[in-house]
Amino acid sequence: MQVELEDRREAGGSTGVGTMALPVGTAPAASMAAATETATAIPVAAALNAAPFVAGTISSAEVSSALAATSSPAIAPARRPIAPVTPESPAALSARGLTVTVKHRGVVKTLLDDVSFDVPEQALVAVIGPSGSGKSTLLRALTGSRPADSGGVRYAGHDLRAEYSVLRHRIGLVPQDDVLHAQLTVKAALRYAADLRFPKGTTAEQRERRIDEVLTDLRLTEFEGNKVATLSGGQRKRVSVALELLTKPSVLFLDEPTSGLDPGMDRDVMRMLRCLTDEGRTVLVVTHSVAELQACDLLLVMAPGGGVAYYGPPQEALPFFECETWADLFYAFSCRRDYDWAEAYRSSEYHATYSAESSGATTLPSPRSSSEDFGPVESRDCDAELSASGVSAPAVRSVSATPAAPSTSAAPVASAKAAQPSCYSSPRAEQGWGSQLRTLMRRYLAVIAADRGHLFLLAALPMIMGVLSLAIPASSGLAAASGGVKNTDAPTVLLVLAVGACLTGAANAVRELIKERGIYDRERAAGLSRSAYVMSKAIVLGVITATQTIVLSAICLLPRKLPAHGLLISGTAVPELMLAAVLLGVTSMLLGLVVSAIVRTTEKTMPLLVLITIVEVVFCGSLFPLFHSLGLEQLAWFSPSRWAVAAEAATINLPGIMGPPQGRETTDPLWQHSITQWGADVGMLVVLGAACLALVLRLLRRHESSLLRGC
Repeated sequence: MQVELEDRREAGGSTGVGTMALPVGTAPAASMAAATETATAIPVAAALNAAPFVAGTISSAEVSSALAATSSPAIAPARRPIAPVTPESPAALSARGLTVTVKHRGVVKTLLDDVSFDVPEQALVAVIGPSGSGKSTLLRALTGSRPADSGGVRYAGHDLRAEYSVLRHRIGLVPQDDVLHAQLTVKAALRYAADLRFPKGTTAEQRERRIDEVLTDLRLTEFEGNKVATLSGGQRKRVSVALELLTKPSVLFLDEPTSGLDPGMDRDVMRMLRCLTDEGRTVLVVTHSVAELQACDLLLVMAPGGGVAYYGPPQEALPFFECETWADLFYAFSCRRDYDWAEAYRSSEYHATYSAESSGATTLPSPRSSSEDFGPVESRDCDAELSASGVSAPAVRSVSATPAAPSTSAAPVASAKAAQPSCYSSPRAEQGWGSQLRTLMRRYLAVIAADRGHLFLLAALPMIMGVLSLAIPASSGLAAASGGVKNTDAPTVLLVLAVGACLTGAANAVRELIKERGIYDRERAAGLSRSAYVMSKAIVLGVITATQTIVLSAICLLPRKLPAHGLLISGTAVPELMLAAVLLGVTSMLLGLVVSAIVRTTEKTMPLLVLITIVEVVFCGSLFPLFHSLGLEQLAWFSPSRWAVAAEAATINLPGIMGPPQGRETTDPLWQHSITQWGADVGMLVVLGAACLALVLRLLRRHESSLLRGC
């Protein structure tokens, strides 16, 4: 196969343009000789690009010889040993043959195409590539949030699919969007996360000590009392990283951590990751930024179509592709989408060295040490303090931020690694369901209390609707009219009360799940119970909705005439009327949670809220008769307002004070003035509420990966 390469360059004020046809997989010696002959007249970068090598043919030896030819007293970059990848000492992360395909409108599209690579212990790996090259898909496959259709992922030799319930606690993931409650302070957010993620038996003192250590390590101590919403983009990203570092994950993944940040914050984030790696962690970061790649140990370049175009030291990536800048490389990706970049890489020595298991030690160019930016990192033996509670340390731990000295043998590294106890050996004791529920409820209440504007609306909404309901003329209220006159205003009062309860409940919940979808997904993968999360929302919102409905009912009912007695309580009908309204509000709130679990964006919740309210109004039974209407009557059974209005009508004996509706000779059978019928109406409200709760759990499970559903 012939490849046309055009090389344009400027050197010493002259411009030369040349075109050469080269077979893939060859690197002519004459071209290298031409490069070395002009080395004294052009910079090193230009010398490396002077000969139009074909992508995938240049080797690290050729790069070294070119560097030697162009820099007379040059000093070779320091190299440090990394742990060898062997069956006895496996890589921290190993991907083999990962392939992901999707079918859209009958067309099968490949998102990942046979991706294989190894990540050694204590390495910082960057993943770059053009848009649509499968970077995020790769991250989801590696973390188990979207397992690959074929291929496998292993962490220190442990298969992700087979041991996901154990491995998920050792994987740290920082998504592109911050998974933080912006209303909380930094330290409060970390406290709640520690309460949820730390194993059973961890004391409050241990949690506080670990939080303080993470804050100190990431230079967040001075911001611990600030609300997350007030932090800059880079500071929020550091808080997101701190959240994951609480449990000392063995491998930390980050998805676009520098997205939207200025170059200064970009450098700050990458140097922070360098520091974390120097402390003994394995970090893989997906990024679009190429400004700070020199801080990484290894670079994975994804090509269009989801294949691996390069995996090796970042310093050798541009010479490998025969490009002078990263912009040139990305431009080549966009112009040559049909070129088999993955095949060119597989035919190179980099594939054999970094993507296939080797038995010998591998050396990497020494990256910039984090001590250049942050100073030396003090060693702390906090692993022993938490190990008794089940928070295990990473498999390899460095006691200094300075990279290890060069070594001629990898045996000491391998033996040191073998001596470390595995953090994947047994599952840890997770927090109990009740403990998680209490923590989630406390956090949810803290989030609500921190937003004073929202608190004001919660308090004002039922009062405003209650006052507006008093504008309805109803001289007889909900009691029988004097003189044998029919009370035709009573159904209107019940309708307004039902609308207020429905709107209050549904509005409280319709956005609660979708706005926290990212937070829930991450915490669920870290061990959060799905049912505990849903119940925390249902209980807190249920109490708030019940309180609002009681206020609304009191304002709407107490100033009016009411029956002298109810069905259950003699002397007043108010408790029974309020109970029906509260159950309607709570059931509508649960229906709002169903909507929030269905939609994928918050923008879709408001139209559905309007739809819910209209449906509840139409099927409540107060506007027009629903009984003895085939199809319509059965459809109304699924509306909570139908049963709530029926229970209230049974309490006040609405058939007796209003008579049959116009055009009918009988009254609604669900309005019968009896304890049995009232109990059936209230019971149906409870059944609908329980059905909504079960549906929310089912819908949340639908969003989870196949690996997570079994946990």
